[in-house]
Amino acid sequence: MSPTLSQAQRDAVTVEIVFAVVTGALVGALAFLICAAPALWDVLPASWRGSWLVGAALVGGVAFVHRVVRVLWRWRQPSQPGRTSPDS
Repeated sequence: MSPTLSQAQRDAVTVEIVFAVVTGALVGALAFLICAAPALWDVLPASWRGSWLVGAALVGGVAFVHRVVRVLWRWRQPSQPGRTSPDS
């Protein structure tokens, strides 16, 4: 069994998860808007618009997942050589 976490540790995990999701949503939305801009400003032919928006949505989704995984992965990594956990 794993040791129980203190309230401060549980709060730290919650804050980190919320931070990861919020910043991931912002990065994903920004990536979507950048990729979808040509379709939204009618620069593309009408026949490409739907496909372009689907591609932009995929890019935004990948950017969201990448940001969340990256933030949470880096949070669990030791910040100094020789450290084995964020608490040590």
